[in-house]
Amino acid sequence: MANRVDHLGLRSAMADRLLPMLVGAMSFLAVLAIAGTIAAASLARQWQGDTGAALTVQVPASASAVGNTSRVQAVLGVLAATPGVTDARALSTPELDALLKPWLGADAAALALPVPAVITATWSGAGSLDGLRAALDEAAPGTLAETGARWASRVAALTSSLTASAAAILVIVALVAAAVVAVATRAGLAQRRDSIAIIHGLGALDADIADRFAVRATLLAAVGAVIGAGLAVPVVLWLGTLAAPFAGVLPQTASPGLPVALWVSLPAVPFAAAAIGWVTTQFTVRGWLRGLA
Repeated sequence: MANRVDHLGLRSAMADRLLPMLVGAMSFLAVLAIAGTIAAASLARQWQGDTGAALTVQVPASASAVGNTSRVQAVLGVLAATPGVTDARALSTPELDALLKPWLGADAAALALPVPAVITATWSGAGSLDGLRAALDEAAPGTLAETGARWASRVAALTSSLTASAAAILVIVALVAAAVVAVATRAGLAQRRDSIAIIHGLGALDADIADRFAVRATLLAAVGAVIGAGLAVPVVLWLGTLAAPFAGVLPQTASPGLPVALWVSLPAVPFAAAAIGWVTTQFTVRGWLRGLA
């Protein structure tokens, strides 16, 4: 094992504390960015499926009628006969009160306002709602029908923005990590300048010297990335518990766990950090050695 002796003194030139710590911080941020992207995409798929298929019909009370029952029944009949419309049902008074509570208080009926009847259904039809709207207006003039397509498109736009932001964060993290490795490598080169200059003058190849530095930097970067990614896992689990209500899951009933896509992505973080350490160190050392000539 004599050929593995640290003749260049890299263990002291490139300490095993600062570089892993900085790379670990970068890896921690990278895991959070990846987790945010996966979570946003998952929630967007769920919201788009739920919102895009939702059909809401409002049936205003007729001024000439004492009640609204006949109009609601007429609308329900049209919905039942329309292809692509399923699960149509009128919301009950308690359900309407709960829906309007944030705006009108606990009992909307006490305000003596003409609250329209609300019918919910699932829309799986193709094309626009123009034909359905015309049929509903004929059965009960003034009836309004809307789907969640507009909100679904907004959710899709939000997801695209979040994905682009996460990609930008990952690029910035990679660039900062490369800069940290380059600075640490140049500091090690400066500390061992005389020894490296002598070895280089005696005929040592640039590739051999660069490889020695690259192995050291790669090891430190990989160790730091493993630590940073490991520390990020409990934080991601905690954030996932906080975000559980957005996915329709109660925090107390949600079992801790990470998406499969994130488990697959986690091992890539240390490999990416090691690759950044190797490539950056190779370029840095070879460029520095060319300056000795």
